[in-house]
Amino acid sequence: MIEPVSETVFNPGELMKKLNEVVGILNQTAQESAKKDLIIDQYAAENMQLKHELSKLKILVFGAKSERFQAPGSADQMQLSFEAEYTKPLTAEQLTEKINYTRKKAALNVTSHPGRTAFPASLPREENILLPDKDLTGYREVGREVTEELEYIPGKLFVRQYIRPKFVRKNTDEFIVASLPSRPIEKGIAGPGLLAQIIIDKYVDHLPVYRQVERFKRDGITLAASTISGWLTTCCTLLDPLYQRLKNEVLKSNYLQVDESPIKVLDKDKKGSTHKGFYWLYYAPLNKQVFFDYRQGRGREGPEECLKNFTGYLQTDGYQVYENFAKRDGITHMGCMAHSRRKFSEAIDNDGPRAEYVLGELQKVYAIERKFLDKQVDSAQLLADRKEKAAPILVKLKEWMLENYVQVLPKSPIGKAIKYALSRWDQLCVYLIDANLLVDNNQIENAVRPLAIGRKNYLFAGSHEAAQRAAMLYSFMGTCKKNGVNPFEWLRDILIRIPEHHANKLDELLPKNWVNSTK
Repeated sequence: MIEPVSETVFNPGELMKKLNEVVGILNQTAQESAKKDLIIDQYAAENMQLKHELSKLKILVFGAKSERFQAPGSADQMQLSFEAEYTKPLTAEQLTEKINYTRKKAALNVTSHPGRTAFPASLPREENILLPDKDLTGYREVGREVTEELEYIPGKLFVRQYIRPKFVRKNTDEFIVASLPSRPIEKGIAGPGLLAQIIIDKYVDHLPVYRQVERFKRDGITLAASTISGWLTTCCTLLDPLYQRLKNEVLKSNYLQVDESPIKVLDKDKKGSTHKGFYWLYYAPLNKQVFFDYRQGRGREGPEECLKNFTGYLQTDGYQVYENFAKRDGITHMGCMAHSRRKFSEAIDNDGPRAEYVLGELQKVYAIERKFLDKQVDSAQLLADRKEKAAPILVKLKEWMLENYVQVLPKSPIGKAIKYALSRWDQLCVYLIDANLLVDNNQIENAVRPLAIGRKNYLFAGSHEAAQRAAMLYSFMGTCKKNGVNPFEWLRDILIRIPEHHANKLDELLPKNWVNSTK
């Protein structure tokens, strides 16, 4: 007998309960999947950033620091791509190459070498006349063969004596004797030439004092490092009025470039540790003068004090402290194209096509500036070229950045590079309005370079006071370099003249106005 099939009772509540459970499981799965995707994205962004930092570190340690960019497709024999040629195994035909060429031989009487560059006529000549080793009776001289070689004698110390005869009037006890001339260090044993050389050795040629002590020992002179340091302190005290005059001259310019650079300073309160101080650099491109100002920190106090009366064009990098000056009346804040370009150069490994496009466009902009630097065009033509050629390139480049910024990750190297440029675009384009304005801050960065090299040699300043003295001397040496002045000749002459120089005529002693009195 067949039993009837029992009917299943339909329960809507139970079905909805199961459906809700399924939906809940699906939502939970979707949320977990979204979280995993977010974590993956975070790891991908972190991995990208770490690769970027590793690439920068490798360049810093092993590679060249040049930012030179070669546009894709341009001819350059020094950049050859081998990857495409060797992605596939080479055939026997590819491994064999037959070369035929015709070479034109140079005529025997044609000399392609221009010859050695003549030695400067200002160099002293030591003549050594060599006569033939035979009897010259009956011969007459008809000419001379002159062969020159460049020789060197190491700098030598010598002692200058001031001999002052004493005189007495007859039948009296009245004595007279000539007065000593003013010297940089009264009753000191160091002359102006020695003091100048010690300063040049340390702040131009980056030779620390302890190495100079060893060099003097080779000449039989024993000088303590503390003695030389004392001489440096005395010289800086003597030069301080001129330093203040240089400061005033730089800061009254209506176009300044500003930058900052760190310096380690021994902390007297913490034995064996150093404090991180900063040199603030102010460069006036129009009169080619440099002013270094030492501060114990990187806060806004330093530039606000120095620039409290400044009006004009202020060109800086993207450090936030400088943004406050853009809000002041009378100040036009300019950006530095080199800093913006550098970020795209660093982003090539992250997004080569986009970074290379921007670098290629900026290369066109810099080609216009290079013609002026190479004196191929004058300032009027430069201004015209900026408006007719550079401005359209920059307008198009800004449009491209706005379009591409939404297509890249904001925290990626290329995203950061585009954001940096766009946030300062108006400041980067200010230079277009005046031929006297520069496209970047490279001039002041060149002034920083001796400081960067020097601190790799002497490592740190002995105190905050020593760091400030170094700022003074770097100011003078940097200004000498910008004006093509021999720093040793200038400093030796100034140390001779400044003890008795009138305070109202200090401008005469600044490197850009200096006339050597010892010649």
